[in-house]
This record gives sequence, structure tokens and C-alpha cells, in this order.
Amino acid sequence: MIRVDVRPDMLRWARERASLGVEALTKRFPHLADWERGDAHPTLKQLERFASATHVPIGFLFLPTPPVERLPIPDFRTRSNERIDRPSPELLDTIYACQRRQEWYRDFARSMGEEALPFVGSARRGSDVVASAAVIRRALGFDVEARRRMPTWTDALRAFIGQADSLGILVMCSGVVGNDTHRPLDPEEFCGFALPDSLAPLVFINGADTKNAQMFTLAHELAHVWLGESALSDSTPMTVPDDVVESWCNRVAAELLVPLDALRETYDRHAELRHELDRLTRWFKVSSLVILRRMHDAGGLSREEFWHEYHREVARLRAIPRGRGGSFYLTQAARVSKRFARALIASTLEGNTLQRDALQMLAIKKLDTLHEFGRSLGVEA
Repeated sequence: MIRVDVRPDMLRWARERASLGVEALTKRFPHLADWERGDAHPTLKQLERFASATHVPIGFLFLPTPPVERLPIPDFRTRSNERIDRPSPELLDTIYACQRRQEWYRDFARSMGEEALPFVGSARRGSDVVASAAVIRRALGFDVEARRRMPTWTDALRAFIGQADSLGILVMCSGVVGNDTHRPLDPEEFCGFALPDSLAPLVFINGADTKNAQMFTLAHELAHVWLGESALSDSTPMTVPDDVVESWCNRVAAELLVPLDALRETYDRHAELRHELDRLTRWFKVSSLVILRRMHDAGGLSREEFWHEYHREVARLRAIPRGRGGSFYLTQAARVSKRFARALIASTLEGNTLQRDALQMLAIKKLDTLHEFGRSLGVEA
């Protein structure tokens, strides 16, 4: 049996890159500890399985030293005011998958004779926040009063995504890599990212985050699209980023979701805070954390009161059980964007895109599933 002479430190690097301990892999690879000490070597088949288990390209394992993996887009994430240096394999694979989908859709849009979207890159850093939010709101048809009449903020989020989709923006929301539930995305690592493009602007939302947090992430990343600048973000309504771009996008997102003038008209500062917070959350159909931030912006809460209530509200929200399940096809449409899925499946059925490529970009394995997915979106052969 032929053994592969692979460096022990490369095996150790791949395992640590995937945040896996030796114990976690020992059942599948009983001799892993020996491999990492250099006392034994894996066969090629074992090495292939190991590469798959650690989500690393097998070619990397033959390098003399670990590669420096850099994010392909600007990184504005911070934790405790410190930059995050090492991206997870899950984050990297998600960005690469989205870039491939965007590249495909750009070519598709060009082949269909679609014109460049005028709003991409139309804003400027430092532009008036209120005016910029109003421009985005008008383009989306994001009417505050219409949102108020929606039954729940989940409906409001769904409508928000639909408005962006109708405008030509590919909005993808997933909590896992592809459809692999064993590879969840960590909302502590990132909230979302934007990949602006004149024909195929793309926004990705970390679906592992709470639904109400996703509303703010979408608004924040849309601001990046209007600026025409790619970015990976972990911004929340509470963060005050040092970077001028992130700070501007945060303020535009807050104004887009909850216009300060509209809040002042309905905000009763003399009411009991819990009652008023719940009422305004229902009124604007956004996260209670966004409302707290806007209460502070309106002068209704001091900085100390704001942070005290913020920490209380975070604890309350984290204690609420999260729902699970749902239709696979509805979930899949959210993960890859209805606009993208319809175009890709139609192109595949017409013979213009290889079935193999379509299955890979949709992260599904069977042609029957692709056809059924298409039917759920109104696309049939």
C-alpha cells in the first residue's frame, strides 16, 4: 500500500484551521496522532478523506508551509476593537461560492442585454445620512407606513428582501455553508457582506444570526452597494465603527429602517420604557435593539441608560427559543436568492448552462431536486 509523504505540520495546520481537535477526528482517522508526529503516513485515499473532513484543498497539504489565506474583500470586522486576522474555512468558502454565483449572473445579465444598475456606486462617503437613506428607501419602495401594517417583522424582512430582489440585487441569506448543516456560519465572526457590481450586486446575510439582526445587516450592506464598495461586516445597531465607511453605512442603515423624524412623531418619552419599546418595535417592524439605538439618537435615553437597557435587552432576546424547520425549497430560495435561482435554472433547462455547474452553484446533488426547485419558483422546462 503506497503511503503519501506529507509534512506533519501541514496536517496539524489543516486540522487547526478547521477548529478541530485530534479527538474529533480520531474515529475517522485512528492513526492521526501518528501522522502528526511523523511516525506514520496516510495513503492517498486517506489524505483525500482528511482534506474533505477539514475542508481544505488537498493541494494545500503538499505545500512546504501553510498558505496565508487572505479575505478577497475588504474586512471591517472587529471584536473588542481588535481586527480579526484569521477567517474560518466556512467564511472563505461562503465568499468564494457567492463570488462564483455573482460571476455567473453577471455574464447572464450581459447576455440578456441588461443595462447597468444606476444606483450601484451612486452614493458618496460623507453624503448626508438622512438624504442618502431617503434615496435608498425610495428606490426600494421601502415605505414605513406600509411596513407598519404588516403582521410581523418577519413579514417585513421578507418584504424587504423582495424589494431588493426586484431592484436587481441578489440577496442571499444562509446560516450554513451551501446546504451543509454540519458547517454552520458563526454570527460572532461576521454578520454579512456586500459585493457591489453594476450588473449583479450581491448581498449576503448570515442566517445564523437572529431575524431581527438580519434586518439591520441587510440595510447596512445595501448602503455598501449604494457606495459601490465591497465589505465584510460585523456591524450592529450598537457599534460605532472607527472606519468612516462602516460608520456611514451604520448611520444610513439606522435612518433607513427608523427615520428619526418618524420616530420623534410617535415616541412617547413619558411612557414606561418596556411598553414603549415593544410598541415602537411593532410599529416599525424592526429589532428592539434598533429602536433602543434610535431612542438614544432622539435624546430619549442617556448614554448610560442606553447601554444599561441594551444589555438587558440582549439577554432577553438570547433567551427566546429560535424556530427551526420549514420548506426546503423556500429555505433554498432564501439561501441563493430567488432572482439568481430562477435565472440559473432557466438557463440550465435551455441548455445554456451545464447541469453539473448548476447543481454545484445551488449546492444540491440531484437533478430531480433542481427540477422541483425550478417548479417551486415557476420555472419549468
